[in-house]
Amino acid sequence: MSLEFVSLETIQFIAHKYGYLAVFLGIALENAGIPLPGETITLVGGFLAGSGELMYWYVLGCAIMGAIFGDSCGYWIGKYGGWPFMLRLGKIFRIQETKLMDVKNQFSKNAAKAVFFGRFVTLLRIFAGPLAGIAQMPYWKFLLCNFAGATIWALTMVSLSFFVGQVVPLEKLVSWVAQFGIVALTLVFAWILIPISLESLKKGNQNTGL
Repeated sequence: MSLEFVSLETIQFIAHKYGYLAVFLGIALENAGIPLPGETITLVGGFLAGSGELMYWYVLGCAIMGAIFGDSCGYWIGKYGGWPFMLRLGKIFRIQETKLMDVKNQFSKNAAKAVFFGRFVTLLRIFAGPLAGIAQMPYWKFLLCNFAGATIWALTMVSLSFFVGQVVPLEKLVSWVAQFGIVALTLVFAWILIPISLESLKKGNQNTGL
């Protein structure tokens, strides 16, 4: 997910000026939990590689390393400070701790899938690392899923813009990828919230003797 006030023209300017460093830092900072347009920067990097301004393999390597490094930072942030922060947010927005625990437990059950597939999902790409830390997912397991997910995601994004970007305008390609991420986010919300709602309804029926 990119910040709305960062235009595609600005991202292209940054990528032109800083090249591989822009790709690495863009996705690293986004995966660490900062809502920067890392995915768009990666797409622009692949597009520039397709036009011969950058090297494909260098862009791919920077995207993979940036994703792994950023998500690992997010993991440790979540592990050592994420849960108290969530509890404080819960108090501010009047969300019961039991509800937060339900979300935490639901994520814990599917943490490996969330870390691996989360890179293709708007917002989850930003929060998967911190949430895995909050859920106390073993780091070795997180690192394995993180590496696999980062490699598949970077290969997909860089290759897509490298090849398809030569026949489809970059603006349209970025829009398609963003729309896919939003649809995926909607499905993830349904995947997490529906079981929680059904469980709450079941408990309510048991308490009322139904």
